[in-house]
Amino acid sequence: MSISFPKTLAGVALATVLATGCEPPPVKPTDDQRQNQELSRIEGQVVVQSQARGNAIVLLYDATRPPPPQGAGRPVSFTVIPAQQLFGPAQPGSSGPFTAPFSFSLVAPGRYLLRGFIDADTCLTGASPCHGPDFIPWYGVTGEPNAGDVGGAAVDPITRVPRVVEVGTGPDGTLQATTGVIVSFSDTSAIPLERPVFRVEGSSRFDLVMGAKRLDLWPVQVREGGVTAGAPALVVRYVDDNGDGTPDDADGDGQLDLWPRVLVRKLADAEGSLADENDLDRDGILDDTGADYPRTDGTRDGMPDQVVLAAGLVADPVYAALRKPDGTPRMEAVAVPSLGVFIQPYAYDVRDPTKRVLLKSVPSGRYALTLVQFTGQTWRVPNELSPPLAKEDGLPAVESQSFVLEVP
Repeated sequence: MSISFPKTLAGVALATVLATGCEPPPVKPTDDQRQNQELSRIEGQVVVQSQARGNAIVLLYDATRPPPPQGAGRPVSFTVIPAQQLFGPAQPGSSGPFTAPFSFSLVAPGRYLLRGFIDADTCLTGASPCHGPDFIPWYGVTGEPNAGDVGGAAVDPITRVPRVVEVGTGPDGTLQATTGVIVSFSDTSAIPLERPVFRVEGSSRFDLVMGAKRLDLWPVQVREGGVTAGAPALVVRYVDDNGDGTPDDADGDGQLDLWPRVLVRKLADAEGSLADENDLDRDGILDDTGADYPRTDGTRDGMPDQVVLAAGLVADPVYAALRKPDGTPRMEAVAVPSLGVFIQPYAYDVRDPTKRVLLKSVPSGRYALTLVQFTGQTWRVPNELSPPLAKEDGLPAVESQSFVLEVP
């Protein structure tokens, strides 16, 4: 009995498997919307023509939310192609081209941009002193390229305009994979600058009754604990988006536009939080619910706001630095020892990036300062180098990086 009983069970089980193999049981979707999503993939090749060596980072962006400097979008996903897979045993000094496959899985239907960079490991090229790869995607202070990295993107092969990659349905109505995408990297797109790392001098309290507030930004260098960022000076340049060799005045206010741009955005109320208000998961997309402030006419639109303050550079010293001896504009980038920033007592909702909606008053709370450089590189305070946060994350603690603007 002790032998035949298990055999009997095994026979029943086998018969059951054979029977159900002919008629699979029905599978019904659950109420979890995430499990009901139809997803696909984007795949292709990275092509590198560069003497740099390092991991290739490919970043995926929603095309409606492009990254800086065109917008303020954050990656919806990223992938890393290891340097050994990409460059193999190639000798230092060789420019390739080198190729390797990449793939993004679980991609929702939509239109996307692909950007990236070679996270340069200068030790592989024999440089001395050298530094290894420093891209750590989990922190704002380590999630962008630095000087010496090499930029890349998916572009049109003829116009070199960034390519929009679409994931959509085919003729049969099913979601199709997007394949054959080329992401190109070249030494002609080498990153020329370090990120605009800064510290703030000035009171953190913004007393609105006193009118505009001035803060001064000074360069900071951080070279420890896996963080390699910053330079001895900050860099300014005229905006020339149309490439005609003359400074732009996009808003027609009579003031020539300048890089870097200044962004002062409201943070979530939780003390010490780095999350923007109404973006508590820090994915760059406003939450479905959140604070909604009255407009100048007292109405609200019923949607969570993205609140920023009116701010810009103190322009006169920058214009002076960008003036040639003959008085004509100097179009190349120029290093300056510091930057002044004016913050006005006006707040806007920029939920729609194509327009700014003036709010009735400036919401009280905590605000972060961000510099956006023409290279697309950014720096924001407060950040993860703030001592209480740095200790938790294993990053170097830098007291100046805890600055936050307070509106009472």
